[in-house]
Amino acid sequence: MPTRRRTERAAAGVGSPAPAIALKDHHGDLVDLSAFRGKRVLLSFNPLAWTEVCRLQMQALEARAADFTRLGCVPFGVSVDPVPSKKAWAEAIGIERTQLLSDFWPHGAAASALGIFREKEGFSERACVILDEAGVIRFAKVYPIREVPDIEEQETVLREL
Repeated sequence: MPTRRRTERAAAGVGSPAPAIALKDHHGDLVDLSAFRGKRVLLSFNPLAWTEVCRLQMQALEARAADFTRLGCVPFGVSVDPVPSKKAWAEAIGIERTQLLSDFWPHGAAASALGIFREKEGFSERACVILDEAGVIRFAKVYPIREVPDIEEQETVLREL
């Protein structure tokens, strides 16, 4: 029987309250997602900073920052990289408006809580999770690791919420 190449899958938890997530951003400031109740939140997980596909993914978020604001959504980039690395990376790739969150310690805890942490590799899947205004997961999708997530798809989901 031939095996299929995995191209995408849904992440766990759609329809349930998001787990408590509080991570430092690339400036070292603590970001507690519960403070964003009343707004939609996009968590755009990328495996590791300093890679081409991850750069394109974060730059796409940055380029569409105004669109997300119009949709009542706060986008965050998330990876297991430590804060100093994320700060240097944000500067290197021109990220100014989008907060990049560090899921460094406890290592991968946010990704694990959402069911998208790759234990063997030590980083998250490439995934996008959208929370509604009440903090309920309304969309969660794992994308192929070597492909930039479809930002149009995420905006469509936000418009339909």
